[in-house]
Amino acid sequence: MLSARLTCAWGRLGKARSRQSCPVAPKQRVRSPSYSTAAAPNKAPSFSYVIVGAGSAGCVLANRLTENPDRSVLLLEAGPKDLVLNSTRLTWKIHMPAALVYNLCDDKYNWFYHTEPQRHMDERVLYWPRGRVWGGSSSLNAMVYVRGHAEDYNRWQREGAAGWDYERCLPYFRKAQTHELGADRYRGGGGPQHVSRGKTEHPLHRAFIEAGQQAGYPFTDDMNGYQQEGIGWMDMTVYKGKRWSTASAYLRPALSRPNLTAEVRCLATRVMFQGTRAIGVEYVQDGQKKTAFAEKEVILSGGAINSPQLLMLSGVGDADDLRKLDIPIVSHLPGVGRNLQDHLELYVQQECKKSITLYQAQQPLHMLKIGIEWLLKYTGYGATAHLESGGFIRSRAGVTHPDIQFHFLPSQVIDHGRVTPKIEAYQVHVGPMRSTSIGWLKLRTANPLDHPIIEPNYLSTDVDVWEFRQCVKLSREIFAQKAFDEFRGREVQPGSRVQSDQEIDAFVRQKADSAYHPSCTCKMGQPTDPAAVVDPDARVLGVENLRVVDASIMPSVVSGNLNAPTIMMAEKIADAIKGLPLLLDENVPVYKPPSLETQR
Repeated sequence: MLSARLTCAWGRLGKARSRQSCPVAPKQRVRSPSYSTAAAPNKAPSFSYVIVGAGSAGCVLANRLTENPDRSVLLLEAGPKDLVLNSTRLTWKIHMPAALVYNLCDDKYNWFYHTEPQRHMDERVLYWPRGRVWGGSSSLNAMVYVRGHAEDYNRWQREGAAGWDYERCLPYFRKAQTHELGADRYRGGGGPQHVSRGKTEHPLHRAFIEAGQQAGYPFTDDMNGYQQEGIGWMDMTVYKGKRWSTASAYLRPALSRPNLTAEVRCLATRVMFQGTRAIGVEYVQDGQKKTAFAEKEVILSGGAINSPQLLMLSGVGDADDLRKLDIPIVSHLPGVGRNLQDHLELYVQQECKKSITLYQAQQPLHMLKIGIEWLLKYTGYGATAHLESGGFIRSRAGVTHPDIQFHFLPSQVIDHGRVTPKIEAYQVHVGPMRSTSIGWLKLRTANPLDHPIIEPNYLSTDVDVWEFRQCVKLSREIFAQKAFDEFRGREVQPGSRVQSDQEIDAFVRQKADSAYHPSCTCKMGQPTDPAAVVDPDARVLGVENLRVVDASIMPSVVSGNLNAPTIMMAEKIADAIKGLPLLLDENVPVYKPPSLETQR
């Protein structure tokens, strides 16, 4: 989890917070809207496209598909707007970058998913927050902009996603982006998605980058460019001191178009079919069951949990599983909900001997000052999520591209940010990038209000266990470098008593948590692949006029955060839907380590 508890005191000094902490037990039902079978009295409207989900992909599609004034779009979002009720004023809990913990623990904006007890993690139930608001998870996340490695996309091509190699994906990363450092072969300069670098110049961030180099890793000045491998400054989806979600970047600029209708608090209950042809969507809004027809296509952009759930509720999935719930079969597609992949991570924490961490910034008076400065000028400590440095390294010799990711934070996070730190401390979020543990999700019931069964199957392979040991050992090695000498106190977590492989493994089982990157549950591939759900143009196999466009269609999880790749995919598929020539940039240089015989 990539968050910092930077606004708790500010919230207590201001308006009373309705929910102080996330629930510790799984929630099985959607909080709102209410579910009813009462039919709407008016005739169902018709649109060129009906998009389910106004998240990282849905907002992109709504914008790009309405660029053609002859095409109409209905965008359905289960959650609310990212605005103050009945106002055009932004909701500060979403748009203040430092306030991200509020969103993670507020079911007004959050689906509040939980996994099944994880048998390889001491039977722990893990919390999976997912966005349920305009912007989706891009309105809840830590605003880290990471594309993944070029080889991730070349691997997609090999896995059957024809046309998704790096040379065909990079142009869409550029199309989406405006980087504050300017355009080049890798960065975009004219796209809706603004990307920036941190402004705090915090000495602990500089110490982390220097310590990484002292440990033998290269410095990279752009981990989204030529060289992912190394330690350096991270990009953020922050613009002029505010969170720059896809709602801000794509949806809000398109709302004035007469051919876009954006509805909120709409729970999609099923895709309607005529035979195997998708013709519209049934949904519930304000307690009424409504329908909307799609003349061209229905597009599911609900994310790696909601999209497969809606497919199964609609009769598209494993026929045996659907029959057990008395769901009529439209298409037997056993890959739906399979291939679930996520990133696990943990925090290695060190006490700081100097009072320079964010501990003091979280005290009430300081928080009040930070909040006032942000509200007045959108500057200061409120204008960043503070994850401003990080890196990618290889866990061992022979690995062709980085398989471990770091995010450094000059503060301490405890229990998803639900517990306020008590000491001056800093930490690194660390985890493997290409887990070999594969999970699944299934319907719990045929009721659309019930959350599905989520089984990520974490740490079920020896390779994953070994890689996490490396994560702990290599993080400790970086913190032991000279650059941290003036700051380093005792190790808070795992703690000096945790030394042997067995002790490290036990610590990982007890403390590792989701990095909130669920993906791959509607795998993109060839029709001959029994695990594939959509083809390389995101069309659902075995049916007509239905696509899935979100992180669920990744064939395998990328080596990094998922927001930037999801935006890229939506940009690329939007061009395919519109029948435009797809972009290509051939012979793009990509860094390769000097030797695969050494780790660094």
